[in-house]
Amino acid sequence: MNTLLHICCAPCANMCIDTLRADGFAVTGFWYNPNIHPFTEYRSRRNCLREYAQTIDLQMIERNDYGLRPFVREVASDIEHRCVKCYDMRLYAAAQTAAEHGFDSFTSSLFISPYQKHDLMREVAERAADEYGVQFLYRDFRPYFKEGQARARELGFYMQKYCGCVFSEEERYLKPNKIIR
Repeated sequence: MNTLLHICCAPCANMCIDTLRADGFAVTGFWYNPNIHPFTEYRSRRNCLREYAQTIDLQMIERNDYGLRPFVREVASDIEHRCVKCYDMRLYAAAQTAAEHGFDSFTSSLFISPYQKHDLMREVAERAADEYGVQFLYRDFRPYFKEGQARARELGFYMQKYCGCVFSEEERYLKPNKIIR
């Protein structure tokens, strides 16, 4: 079965790729992350993924448009509920790309993160699958999170400190024990 794996970053993707391949899936990576800010962060994550993909013979489809402006326009009216809009943008793009390229299914490396809103992502992915007529391959990759992060460090991957959007970066640094003034 051919599946398209939306990838947010190489550290989150490595165990997802290994797990899917071990389960017999032919995996193609998909890069589309308009939420990532600033551009230097976007470029660092994308380039790390590109390099990793070459080392593991992972074919990639890139929708490589830095989409900060459309992302901010989409979330500006309701920043507190931005995550659902972010999931919508990325998972609908993954479902559309999977359908257009004839994949049997799609999923996302976002499902490895214990910091993401897992049930909400699944809900969005299922709606996207219905809209585009492609199967959403549900996998809860969270049990592999620590192993994937450890492997990412061993491989010297670029390791980010926040989810990706400017608002998640702000929240990270405004935590009571991390306030930087």
